[in-house]
Amino acid sequence: MSMRELVVLGTASQAPTRTRNHNGYVLRWDDEVICFDPGEGSQRQLLHTGVTSIDLTRICVTHFHGDHCLGLPGLIQRRNLDRATAPLPVHFPGTDAEYFHRLANASLFHSTIEVRPAPVEHDGQEFHTRAGILRARRLRHPVATYGYQLIEPDGRRMLPERLAAHGIDGPDVGRLLRDGGLDRDGRRITPAEVSTARPGQRFAFVMDTGLCDNVYALAEDADLLVIESTFLERDAARAAEVGHLTAAQAARVAAESGVRKLVLTHFSQRYSDAAEFAAEAREHFTGELVVAEDLDRVQVPKRRPAGAAAPVTG
Repeated sequence: MSMRELVVLGTASQAPTRTRNHNGYVLRWDDEVICFDPGEGSQRQLLHTGVTSIDLTRICVTHFHGDHCLGLPGLIQRRNLDRATAPLPVHFPGTDAEYFHRLANASLFHSTIEVRPAPVEHDGQEFHTRAGILRARRLRHPVATYGYQLIEPDGRRMLPERLAAHGIDGPDVGRLLRDGGLDRDGRRITPAEVSTARPGQRFAFVMDTGLCDNVYALAEDADLLVIESTFLERDAARAAEVGHLTAAQAARVAAESGVRKLVLTHFSQRYSDAAEFAAEAREHFTGELVVAEDLDRVQVPKRRPAGAAAPVTG
């Protein structure tokens, strides 16, 4: 059964707190189950979600600061313990590949699984997945950091009444789409005659970064944007100094980029009241807003109707 949701494993930045685990996110997108930035404790957090190590189809690491990657050894070894059989691609900044290899071999264990390093070597690099194109964009942080964007290809929604009118059913529907047309009663029936356009959906994942063009490029027309908001606007100078965003900046990006649902996360331990992040974001973004808590499950919005423009939310 088709399922598209974000499962939040942790929402803290730099250091976990009593109520927030280190970073960690799982995107369930039909047949793809992608873990983003598994921080320390991600293996244990999975136990509360119903997602298993075997379910994971790939891992994406934005960068090698500890709060974004120290859970990687545990996930790899747990996958081994659970006797996973499918290969596991892992994406990460290629310039820092040595840290991936250290983490993947952090302790002694009998390895029987296949982990496939798939480093990001340049801005805009694309990887093909069962869900669509996974695109990486370079972000602005003191170390090599990439955000990720999942882009589902456009498709078509078949119209049963039009198919029936032309006597098309069963395997012929697949042939029609595959071959770009089907001959019926001496004429060629095209997909456009029996279907409507089905716009593909988009997901974006933006972690540690100062404001830059690629933040907007990743967020553009996203149905679901997961973005760091480490700081509040009163600490904007500190955010800029260390390469992070404020809740206000993240909300403005979402508003200006046509985002449908915004998920704020990666909160500094200096703040105790999550409501402040919501209040600050609401000054700039009027769409669906989630201030993430550990173990939240956030649904990807339903598809926009064919031909519908992205809403103006700012």
